[in-house]
Amino acid sequence: MDLGRALVTVALLLVGLAAYLVAVRAHYRLRSPRPELEWVQSPDGTLLAVHHRRPAVRRFVEPVLLCHGLAANYVNFDFDPPHSLAHVFAAAGFEVFSLDFRGAGASRAPRIWERFLYDADDLIDQDGPALLAHALERTGAPRAFLVGHSLGALVGYAVLGGPHGGRIGGLCALGAPVFFRHTGWVLRLARLALWLAWPIAFRQRWLSIGVAPFLGRVTLPLTEVLLNPKAIAPKVLRKMNCNLVSSMGYRLLRQLDDWGRNDAFRSRDRKVDYRERLRAVTTPALVLGGSQDVLATPQAVLGQAELLASQDKTVMLFGRENGDTLDYGHGDLLFGEHAPVEVYPRIVRWVSDRASLVPEPSPREVSAAG
Repeated sequence: MDLGRALVTVALLLVGLAAYLVAVRAHYRLRSPRPELEWVQSPDGTLLAVHHRRPAVRRFVEPVLLCHGLAANYVNFDFDPPHSLAHVFAAAGFEVFSLDFRGAGASRAPRIWERFLYDADDLIDQDGPALLAHALERTGAPRAFLVGHSLGALVGYAVLGGPHGGRIGGLCALGAPVFFRHTGWVLRLARLALWLAWPIAFRQRWLSIGVAPFLGRVTLPLTEVLLNPKAIAPKVLRKMNCNLVSSMGYRLLRQLDDWGRNDAFRSRDRKVDYRERLRAVTTPALVLGGSQDVLATPQAVLGQAELLASQDKTVMLFGRENGDTLDYGHGDLLFGEHAPVEVYPRIVRWVSDRASLVPEPSPREVSAAG
């Protein structure tokens, strides 16, 4: 085969692969109406995508902020019902704001080559406060409730312990590995991700879409690190891979590698101990974990609750020992087949019990409106 024919063959294969990926993505697209897309500019110029889901009738003053985990985007919380905590909060009467952190989803860097030039400190110092300020400005509320999964919960903890913490009325942390005492395949998988991301990013998004049609029929190696495959319906798993996954930046993974290798939750310059700051947090907190989660183990969940100085703190571990249908893994807290009936209601009830009801209009105001 001469060079020209080889180049044509390669080009046709690439076109065929692209057509396959587009077809898979279209087939497994999300079917529910999408929230309103709003834009927030962080202090360093990054345009953050905020997805605003409005309630039919607003019942609560405080909005709910939803922060996704590593290698994900806002779909982490705003999936197709029933696996959508954003829909459930909106149905309960909350204004809901789901964020795409920088490097994920629709968010945009000032310059295209800077998309993955960020780390956890940027999420904590820039993105979290920008989302908080935007939601409070849009709703006129003095405080907000923040719900985060995995890395999103860690960002929430760090913001809560910093100068903006007073504007958070309560934090719900799902599967947050505040302690990093990992061994075996968890450490190996983290090192592999860092190696694959060098020097810019691990662009696994298209790979995830490519394997999506086979999930449920084939279990990928090390899947148990991220979720319990027995707890998630195959159709949901395929949609997750097509809509939820985002690429991971090398700088972010390098900081997470520092946390994992040294059991530390700290800033890039190692001067700020985010974990130690939790000892001064008195804000109400709900700490949730799965009995089979190997990233945020039950011991880590209980340990982080002990750190918090809040008098109003609740711990929930989901698994068969506590009367649940299955033992929950890391991603199952949101996407497990029974999560909408076993996990979601307890989160919404906890937030609702601490939220402020929108005052009813007085008879004079009703008369004037009439």
